[in-house]
Amino acid sequence: MTDPQPNTPSRFAEGPEPTLGVAEPPYNVDAERAVLGACMHNGNVVDEVRPILGEGAFYRPAHETIWRALLAQHREDRPTDPIVLTELLQQQGDLDRVGGRPYLHQLADVHYGTGSAEHHAEIIREKANLRRLLASAVRTVQRAQEPGADPEAIRSEVEAEMRAERERSLASGQGRLNRFATDGWSFVKETGADAEPLWGTREKTVWAPGESLMIVGAPGVGKTTLAHQVVFARLGLQETVLEMPVAPSRRVLYLAMDRPRQIARAMDRRVFPTDEKILRERLVVWEGPLPATLDKEPDLLADLASAHRADTIVIDSLKDAVSTMVDDSLAVAFHNARMRALRGGVEIMELHHQRKATADAPRGQRPSLDQVYGSTWITAGAGSVLFITGRAGDPAVTLHHLKTPTGEIGPLDVTHDHVRGTTTVDPSKDPAVLLRNAPSGLTARDLAAILIGGGEPERADVEKARRHLARLVDSGLATKADGIAGGAGGGQQTRYYASARHLTAVG
Repeated sequence: MTDPQPNTPSRFAEGPEPTLGVAEPPYNVDAERAVLGACMHNGNVVDEVRPILGEGAFYRPAHETIWRALLAQHREDRPTDPIVLTELLQQQGDLDRVGGRPYLHQLADVHYGTGSAEHHAEIIREKANLRRLLASAVRTVQRAQEPGADPEAIRSEVEAEMRAERERSLASGQGRLNRFATDGWSFVKETGADAEPLWGTREKTVWAPGESLMIVGAPGVGKTTLAHQVVFARLGLQETVLEMPVAPSRRVLYLAMDRPRQIARAMDRRVFPTDEKILRERLVVWEGPLPATLDKEPDLLADLASAHRADTIVIDSLKDAVSTMVDDSLAVAFHNARMRALRGGVEIMELHHQRKATADAPRGQRPSLDQVYGSTWITAGAGSVLFITGRAGDPAVTLHHLKTPTGEIGPLDVTHDHVRGTTTVDPSKDPAVLLRNAPSGLTARDLAAILIGGGEPERADVEKARRHLARLVDSGLATKADGIAGGAGGGQQTRYYASARHLTAVG
C-alpha cells in the first residue's frame, strides 16, 4: 500500500473508514492502478480480469467508477484509452470525482505489462474478500455488545453470512470458472483414480477413495454390524473385513442420527479396554439430528469434517440427513453435499434402507438398485452399493454388490456373530474352495449355478462366474482347459481345475 499521489482522488474517495480498533482495511492501491492502466492500454485485458474481479472488488470508489466506465466501453467495442474515458466520465458527471483528466493519464502511465494484469486482479480480489470478512467480523462484535444479545441468534447469523460469502465466492470471479478445473494429464494421473482401495483389492474394490460406499438393507439384517467393522478397521483395530483389507483412516466422524443408543450397544460388542485411547482420539460420534438437512446446507458435511478434523464420515442413516428421499431435486442436492465433502478429501460411508415392498424377497435372490428406497439419483451418485438380503435377526444373510468401482464381490453368504459383532464369509461359496473340492473341475455355468443357489443361471451369472475363474487362473490357483465348438457331436465347454500348487498348499 502506498500513499496517495498528488493527482489522486481526494480523501473522500477512499474506502470505508476503519472501525472498532481495526487500523486499516486490507487493500492494494498499486494493484488497482496496475489493472486499470493495463485495461487502458489493451481493451482485451478487460475480458481477462473481469471473471477474476467479480463485483465490488476495488477499494477506492473512484477506481470502481473508472472500472465500470472501462466495462461500458469494452462492451460497446470502443477504445479504452484515457482520452475516450475522459469524455465518457465527463458526460456522466463523474470526471472530477475520480480525480479529473490528470489522474486518468497518470493511471495510463502505470504500465506493468498486460501479462501481469491477471495476477494483479487476483490481489485485488483477495483484498476485497478479506474486507468482506472483516466487515462481517465487525458486525458480529457490534451485535455481541448490544444489550440482551442472544449468542445462538448471533451464531446463526454468522453461519448464514459465511455460507452466503462462500456461495458468492463460488458464483462469481475466478472461483466459479476455475475452482474445479484441471488439465487432462492431472485429471488422469493425479486425481487418485489409480489409488489403493479403502476396502477390498484393486481387482475387487468394495470402497474406492473419492467415492461413497452405500450399505443397504432391511432393518435387522446387519447393516450396522458390517459398518462398525469397517469403522474399526479404519481406526486400525482390525486389518480386514470379510477377508478383504481395509485402509486406515486418520479420524472418523460417525453421524449417529438413527437411534444412537442402539448404535452404541452394537458398537460395544467389540470394544475392549485397550481400545480406549484410540476411540477417544480418533472416533467422534454425533448423537441425534444434524443442525440442518444436507439438501438445504450442501456444505454441512464438509464443514462437520473440518470442524472435527475427520477424513471419514459415516452417515447412519440417510433418511435422517435429507428432508425426503423420494424427491429427485432434493436427492440431487444431497449428492452435491456428498460431492463437496468428497472433493475436500473426506471419505463417506452411508447406511440406507430398502423399499418395504421388497423386504420379504427370498434369501439369495439377487436384488436390484431400484429396490433401494428413494430417488434413483441417491444411488446414481454413489460409488459402490452393497445390498444385504435376509430376515431380520437372522445371523445368515447374503451380501450383493450392486454397484461396483471395479470387479464385483459375491454374492457372499455371510454369518453375523451377534455376540461379538463380527461377520464371516461362508467358505462354501468361495470359488477357490468350490474349485478345489471339484476333482472333475467346473465350467463357468457349473460355478454360476452353485453361486446363485441352484436353478438355471442367467447369462450375467455365467459371465460373472467366468470372471471369478479367470482371476483364479491369473493368480495361479487354477488351470484352464479350452472347450470345443459344437458340431454334429455337440461341443464341450471350457473347464477349470484347481492347480497342483493350490491343491498342495491346502492339502
